[in-house]
Amino acid sequence: MEFSEVEPDEACVCGGCSARRRARHLAVRSGHGASAQARGARRAAVLLAAVGSVLGGGGVASIASAAPRTDSSPLAADSPQGEVAGLFGEPVEARRSLAPQAATSRAEILRRAQGWVDQKVPYSMTKYWSDGYRQDCSGFVSMAWGLGSSQTTWTLPDFADRISKDDLQPGDALIYNNAKDPQGGSHTVLFGGWVDAAHTKYTALEQTRPGTTERSTPYAYWSNSGKYVPYRYKGLSQPMPAPDGDAFPGADRFGPGKVNDYVTRLGKLLVERGGGRFYREGPSPDWGEADRKATEAFQLAQGWRGAEADGYPGKDTWDFLVHHKGKDIPPAAGVPSPPPPPPQSAPPFPGADKFGPGKVNDYVTQLGRQLVQKGFGSFYQEGPSADWGEADRRNVEAFQRAQGWSGSEADGYPGPHTWRLLFS
Repeated sequence: MEFSEVEPDEACVCGGCSARRRARHLAVRSGHGASAQARGARRAAVLLAAVGSVLGGGGVASIASAAPRTDSSPLAADSPQGEVAGLFGEPVEARRSLAPQAATSRAEILRRAQGWVDQKVPYSMTKYWSDGYRQDCSGFVSMAWGLGSSQTTWTLPDFADRISKDDLQPGDALIYNNAKDPQGGSHTVLFGGWVDAAHTKYTALEQTRPGTTERSTPYAYWSNSGKYVPYRYKGLSQPMPAPDGDAFPGADRFGPGKVNDYVTRLGKLLVERGGGRFYREGPSPDWGEADRKATEAFQLAQGWRGAEADGYPGKDTWDFLVHHKGKDIPPAAGVPSPPPPPPQSAPPFPGADKFGPGKVNDYVTQLGRQLVQKGFGSFYQEGPSADWGEADRRNVEAFQRAQGWSGSEADGYPGPHTWRLLFS
C-alpha cells in the first residue's frame, strides 16, 4: 500500500503522515486546505484499513472497537509514544518489515532490557537515551530487540510474528494498540517469564512513568487485558536456556525485585546444601532476603570473603551449587546438624498406556497428587482421582512448560522423562 497517496486523519503516527499533516495544516491556515478537509472523511476508512494491515489482519472492525486505555496499574500512568525515528531521532522510514532482521538471542534481549531497568531510564516520548533509543514504551522494546531505530506500537508487529499466550517466552512482547488514542492509549511490554504455574501472572519489563520498571503483572496487563497481543521478534538466533539447565543464567537474574524460575532453582539448590534454615517458606520465584542470606552462607562456607561472599550468585557460586562442589552450609552455632535426608528415587514409570482419556487406575491418582505437591494442581476443581480428566492433562502440560518444553514435548501426557522430573 502506498501511504503517500492517502491523506491521514489525526490518529496516524508514522513519520511520513506527520510531515504531510503539518503541510496540510499550513495549507489550511493559508486558505488552500479546503479540498483536503473535504476529502478527510472519505479517506479515513482507507487509513483505518492500512492500520489494520499492520496488526496482521486484525481488520477495521477490531480497531474501531478498541477502547481507550485506562491504566489501573500501580504506577497508573498513560504512556504516550513518539513517532518512528532512527537513533537519536534521525529520520528513518516508518516501516522496514522487508529488511533483514538483525540476529539476536533471548539472553541479549533481556540483558539490554535489564540495563534500562537498572538505570531506571526516565520516561519521555521526545528524549533519547545514551544508546540512541527513544525513552518511551515502544522505544524500549525497539532497543531490547536491537532494531537500530525507535519504532511505535503500530510498527513493531512488522518486525515480529504473532504468537499465542501458551507460546510466550522471555524476550517476547505484548502489544496493545488503541485507534482512538494511538499515541497516548497504546502500550507495549517485554515478557520476562511466568511467575506462577497457572500462567495468570508474569514478569513485565516496561518503560512507563516515571521510568523503566520490572514487576509482576497480571496477564495480559493491568487494563485492556483482552486486547494485548503476544509477538515474537523475527530475528531470534538461539533459544533461551531452560531454567533447569546447568549454564549460569547471568547475574541480572538475581537480586531485589527479580522474579523468575532461576531464583526458585537457586533456593532449592541452597536448601539441598544446608540453607533450609534461612527460609520460613519454601523457595519461590521472588528474590528475597532469605535467598541472599543463604547464598552468602554458602559462599562463606567455601572460604570466600568480601566481594566473593556478597550473597549474590556469580558463575563460581552457581557452578558449585549445580555440580554439588565445595562444602555445604554449616548448621547455626549451637544447633546440631540434621541428618541428611534419605535418598529418594522416582517410582518406576508405569507406561504411557496408563494415562489418557478413559483411563482409570491408581497411577492417575498418584500422578495428580504429585502434581499438587509440586504446585501444579491449579486446574483441579476437586482433588485428584483415579479417573483421567482434562484437569490432569492441563496440569501435566503446565509442569512440562515450566521445564521450558513446547510442542509435542508439552502435550499434557506424561512420559518417562516427565515422570522422573515430577517425582525427583
